[in-house]
Amino acid sequence: MEGTELVTFVNTQIIPLCIFLIMMGMGLSLVPDDFKRIAKSPKAVSIGLVNQLVCLPMIGFALATIMPLEPEYAVGVMLLVMCPGGTTSNMFSHLAKGDVALSVTMTAISSIITVFTIPVLLNFSLNHFMGQGNEFQLPILATMFSLMKLTIIPIAIGMIIKAYAPKLAASSQVHVSKFGILFLTLLIIFLTYIQQDIVIPALIATGPVSLILNISTMALGYYSSKWLKLTSAQTTSITIEVGLQNSTLSMFMALTLLANYKMSFTPAIYTLIMLFTAGILVKILHLKFRSTANSVNDITLAVEQSKK
Repeated sequence: MEGTELVTFVNTQIIPLCIFLIMMGMGLSLVPDDFKRIAKSPKAVSIGLVNQLVCLPMIGFALATIMPLEPEYAVGVMLLVMCPGGTTSNMFSHLAKGDVALSVTMTAISSIITVFTIPVLLNFSLNHFMGQGNEFQLPILATMFSLMKLTIIPIAIGMIIKAYAPKLAASSQVHVSKFGILFLTLLIIFLTYIQQDIVIPALIATGPVSLILNISTMALGYYSSKWLKLTSAQTTSITIEVGLQNSTLSMFMALTLLANYKMSFTPAIYTLIMLFTAGILVKILHLKFRSTANSVNDITLAVEQSKK
């Protein structure tokens, strides 16, 4: 298989198949009650979804417009903010001792809603940044159907497996989550190899906007949750959900639907940044949790000793 054929095969076959498996893995962790949580915990879910589906695209659009970016890199920013959440954010919510149920609920609901919002916002972004009549126009209904095949259908299959084979779902879901991180890493390596001649310029061009986007969106999730008096666990999950995007889906759209490598670099570089900042957040929260636990133990020990 020649180089061009290999690239085409990866873009059109391997990437869609892997995204299908990753989204099915998300379904393996879902039950119908997860979709009912918006009625059970409307405040937390609503705050999270407004941040993800309204505020996040607005911040992305503002940064893509203000920052001195090439049109393709600006579209890459928009691809990121159109795809909130993902299995990575669920995993980091678990590691950070956040409200995992809330995280999974937000990811599931936003994944379904964005099937219908992405094509509209993407065409708007292409017209705005690439100019009217550009070559990257996408048919809205066909794009919705493509996204549905890669999100709603595999999530539904995963949920069916979860309902009828819960033990298989539980054991498989862990492996699928690890596979998602591995695939994302390999995809970034693949992009770096294929476009190695522009990696450094792309990093210089998109690194600052990616860092600002990540920090500002995590701050948005944190402070909006704090101001609206959510619990510590809910605040943690919303902070992570708003700051960590589904960059795998973003890169799929750039590489497969738009067939443009430059548009995929912003999501790729953002991935490295978001994993780094999320790792720092998890470390900080672990230290805070340990300090709190030690304080509780000290108080308990002092009370017991006072009784003797």
